[in-house]
Amino acid sequence: MDSEKKILLVEDNFEDAAVTKRVLKHNKLNNDLVIAASGKEALAALQNKTEADLPQLILLDINLPDISGIDLLTCIKKDDNLRSIPVVILTGSNEDQDIQKSYDLGASSYLVKPISNDALRLVIEKLFYP
Repeated sequence: MDSEKKILLVEDNFEDAAVTKRVLKHNKLNNDLVIAASGKEALAALQNKTEADLPQLILLDINLPDISGIDLLTCIKKDDNLRSIPVVILTGSNEDQDIQKSYDLGASSYLVKPISNDALRLVIEKLFYP
């Protein structure tokens, strides 16, 4: 896989972030990984960036300490500079309403934790190499 892809992981749980980072490393996608521990950190990482500095993929948890992942997804998809970035929801919630709302707002995929190496790899391959 192409290790030059920029990925933003928005995850407040250190252990979940470490697991996701290991999966990305296993698939050789960890070279340009930025981790934001909150919605506010994620917004700061996305604002005022040139197109070249923006991530090519956002991995987003729904349950964040400040701004919910759903609200963050809404902000991303309403922003002309960000809306084309694929967003994969990585969350512990398998609630139908969360899944449906995420897709309605423009999420590219929805994965329930714990994520498997193969599931995340397949989603990333599909998004990066359609």
